[in-house]
Amino acid sequence: MNIVVVLAEEFNITKKQVEGVIHLLDEGNTIPFIARYRKEMTGELDEEIIRNLKDRLEYLRNLEARKKEVLRLIEKQGKLTPELADRIKRSRMLQEVEDLYRPFRPKRKTRASKARDRGLEPLARLLLAQERIERSLEDLALPYVNEAKGVKSPEEALQGARDIIAEVVSDNAEIRGMIRQLVWEKGVIHSQKLKDEVSNYSDYYDYSERVKNIPSHRILAINRGEREGFLKVSVVAPETEIINKIENCYMVDAESLTWPQVRKAIHDGYNRLLAPSIEREIRAMLTEKAEERAIKIFGQNLKRLLLQPPVRGKNVLGIDPAYRTGCKLAVVDATGKLLDTGVVYPTPPQEDKENAHRILKDLIKKHSVSLIAIGNGTASRETELFVSELISKLEEVVYYVIVNEAGASVYSASRIAKKEFPYLDVSYRGAVSIARRVLDPLAELVKIDPKSIGVGQYQHDVNQKKLGETLDGVVESCVNTVGVDLNTASSSLLKYVAGISSKVAENIIKFREEKGKFTSRNQLLQVTGLGEKTFTQCAGFLRIPDAEHPFDNTPIHPESYGIAERILVEAGFDVKDLKERPQQVREAVKGLDPQNLAERLNAGIPTIKDILKAFQQPGRDPREDMPKPVFMKNVLRLEDLKQGMLLKGTVRNVVDFGVFVDIGVGRDGLVHISQLSEKYIKHPFDVVSIGDHVTVKVLEVDMDRERISLSMKGVS
Repeated sequence: MNIVVVLAEEFNITKKQVEGVIHLLDEGNTIPFIARYRKEMTGELDEEIIRNLKDRLEYLRNLEARKKEVLRLIEKQGKLTPELADRIKRSRMLQEVEDLYRPFRPKRKTRASKARDRGLEPLARLLLAQERIERSLEDLALPYVNEAKGVKSPEEALQGARDIIAEVVSDNAEIRGMIRQLVWEKGVIHSQKLKDEVSNYSDYYDYSERVKNIPSHRILAINRGEREGFLKVSVVAPETEIINKIENCYMVDAESLTWPQVRKAIHDGYNRLLAPSIEREIRAMLTEKAEERAIKIFGQNLKRLLLQPPVRGKNVLGIDPAYRTGCKLAVVDATGKLLDTGVVYPTPPQEDKENAHRILKDLIKKHSVSLIAIGNGTASRETELFVSELISKLEEVVYYVIVNEAGASVYSASRIAKKEFPYLDVSYRGAVSIARRVLDPLAELVKIDPKSIGVGQYQHDVNQKKLGETLDGVVESCVNTVGVDLNTASSSLLKYVAGISSKVAENIIKFREEKGKFTSRNQLLQVTGLGEKTFTQCAGFLRIPDAEHPFDNTPIHPESYGIAERILVEAGFDVKDLKERPQQVREAVKGLDPQNLAERLNAGIPTIKDILKAFQQPGRDPREDMPKPVFMKNVLRLEDLKQGMLLKGTVRNVVDFGVFVDIGVGRDGLVHISQLSEKYIKHPFDVVSIGDHVTVKVLEVDMDRERISLSMKGVS
């Protein structure tokens, strides 16, 4: 199998692009670096395609390694034929290779292996041949009776032969592939209750759906219900059709006396060996597909959450709500520096609102707070009501915003938090994190294990290793897309920059503390453990706002500084004009032709385009294009909602079956996928993403269960 050809076909790209990506990956280049600074070699493939291609490349290389091992093992048994070798070599799926290897795989003792040990394999071959015989079956089996080997009668000999045939049928690669396909296309997954009690799985107490149609979130829900002992789950296969097809594969002569024996063995082989095995495989395939989907959704939601725009120039009061232990307060300035802390008890059981009012008013006035960030966890609603009442009585103009506090408690007890605030009580660190998440969501959220940020579905039920790898890739992508200020970034942020390890990130911080601020990207080469190779990978993603060389605050890579300088000359400027006459430079480079420049400067067109873009938008933060957070002053109650009411809201989570929207009543409402658009959509992501501001209509309010059904249909 030619891996390059296979990848080119699967991704619908050229062999040259595939070869370029493989070469760059094998050299040890990071994906953000390849996508951003090696566009000429990849044909401008985006980061997502390169990541997917890398995953598929690893799969195909592992497949080739497995093929070699299987070929070696079969050849060692002296059973490798040219036809079998060719089929194994042409396989594109690991499942196909394992099916072909199955008959040769060493087995523990089975009924068939015991029958072979008793010398009954020749009899099994006679039965399978289905030759017309003059004598009876008993006479045919009589020569194989051997009490010394445990075969006491012709019927026992026939039983052993049937056991061998059953295993032969079960191990047949074509048969297994055929059944697997039939069950996938026509099978039904069925769940029924095991416990007579109301639970979260009540909808699945008598539930059936086609295997090929069942959505991922239902698979994960059924799996969890089965794991927790509420459900019994099975796959109902088109058994009659399957057995008929197997019989057609093995029927030589239906009039032969031996055919009924073969037929009996086929039924036994299917019921005892094939059906349970294929059911396990189908369940595993469904689970794998569902997990991949769940992980992908988590990744997309996380990306949108990380790329929320920062709120600049505001002092923020963060509140970590609670009941008995009180609401912890933390005031930070516009750079995230901690200014003050406190605790108030406006919620039950104390409900000391008078003192809480006084303390908050003092903090707001003392530190010129203009925004209050409230965590959305326990007691959030009561705290929001209290804050809304407070700011309505203030002379100062103050707004509040609800912040997703997922992972704040994880951060509070983390090594990073202890290092940042060694003398601050753990309970106050969460309030700091909540406040900072408004100022710069990306810089704060990278301090938390991505798996602790709850913006997915069933994240605890999926493969944790694969989930972790995917989410780390998402964080890496976001950090490098935005770029990092080399002089202010934490080690938590720096370690996600392309090529930089955790150790090197700490060394950068240490260098900064000992030598002072970086004034040039080239100083990175003085950092312990950061050599030329790492410099090449990371330099373009690190920014120095007050650098000696203006290019050091742009996404232009140091390897392209020479080309960038020549482009400025073409426009009638030099490097210092980027600082002194930025507007004139922007206007001048707009009229330059990238193709013409590329030819004259002997450079790639993609590189030229990126340099021109950097000149036109110096220091631009890509997050500026994302929806800004909604600042509020008034609060709405659940009981205020009426059917048909139109409201503004913010998308908090996107899942397969719909989206959850915060409409400011302390409980997110659900817009089911069927209510997202007048047009048919395959997935909610076709319409919305986390952080989007949407207008919704109230369909129904279930006060008992505190559930809100919303619609976006016909709402502009």
